[in-house]
Amino acid sequence: MIRLAIISSGVLAAIASAQELLAQPIGAENNAMAGEITDASARAVERGLQFLAGEFQPDGSVGTGRYSRNVAVTSLACLALMAEGSVPGRGRFSDELKRGLKFVLDSSDENGLLAAESSHGPMYGHGFATLFVGEAYGMTQGGGDTVLAERTHEVLVKAIRLIERTQNAEGGWRYNPVPHDADLSVTICQIMALRSARNAGIEVDKDVIDKAIEYVRSLRNPDGGFRYQTQLGTSLWPRTAAGVASLYYAGVYEDDAIEGALGYVKEMAQPGEPHPQRAHYYYGHYYAVQAMYLAGGEHWAQWWPAIRDELIENQLPDGSWEDRAIGSAYASAMSLIVLQMPNRYLPIFQK
Repeated sequence: MIRLAIISSGVLAAIASAQELLAQPIGAENNAMAGEITDASARAVERGLQFLAGEFQPDGSVGTGRYSRNVAVTSLACLALMAEGSVPGRGRFSDELKRGLKFVLDSSDENGLLAAESSHGPMYGHGFATLFVGEAYGMTQGGGDTVLAERTHEVLVKAIRLIERTQNAEGGWRYNPVPHDADLSVTICQIMALRSARNAGIEVDKDVIDKAIEYVRSLRNPDGGFRYQTQLGTSLWPRTAAGVASLYYAGVYEDDAIEGALGYVKEMAQPGEPHPQRAHYYYGHYYAVQAMYLAGGEHWAQWWPAIRDELIENQLPDGSWEDRAIGSAYASAMSLIVLQMPNRYLPIFQK
């Protein structure tokens, strides 16, 4: 079943929607359910947030080494702080978020691509950055004469139009902003960005979403998992979790592929159980927790306490989490997004 009502919008309509949201009291969907947050998880989140806030550079960027000044890492760090309830200009981490948003907005080129100096696979960064800009736009209080709101809207629309026009014939996206080939990992980034923008009142081409759904479905394997590309057949749990999330965020809530994929992810990566394959650990759990949350029921009830407690156990004394390939800021941002899912503050995570 596909539920994809396209919302027509303009600057004033989107701002009015955001203001209405902010004027409402926080309801049940924004509150953690009984038992979801423990004293241990609250302490772990607080220590992690303090570490991550200290990783923001004066220019607003986050990341080190080959991932320094990286829009993807910066955007994920900002999303982690926003999952606490702060937004650019308001909250405990308002200063870091304003600097982070400015850095990402400044990375926009004339074509709409969001990419900084050290871009690694620019469409990865573009997808995460567009998601962040969409969430920031949807959550930030502003008015028609607010410079930041207007600029955020302008950059967001250009970024979404870039995604729409770079979709390839199969229905997916790849590393570079050209419609040649596609893979599932880059495609999920664009689908989440499109959904976030649509939630914030930006018009999104329904045909783009429909083609993306068919592309994701085409990657399903008989074992329930998802493959990386059309011609690459091996299933892995991180990309399978991304496949489930892709379908949910594209508006597909009932599909044979979803139940099989959820079962595959549980079999291959259930937290708290030994698994030899830990490649792309934080990436995989970032999507897996979203898939289980959106699936709800027993899927969430079984998965959530297990991943919560595993991440708490893996936290380092300085409050960070470690990823030797991409860096501790990335691993910490991903872990904090997962651990703060029960907050339900980010619009993209609200059912």
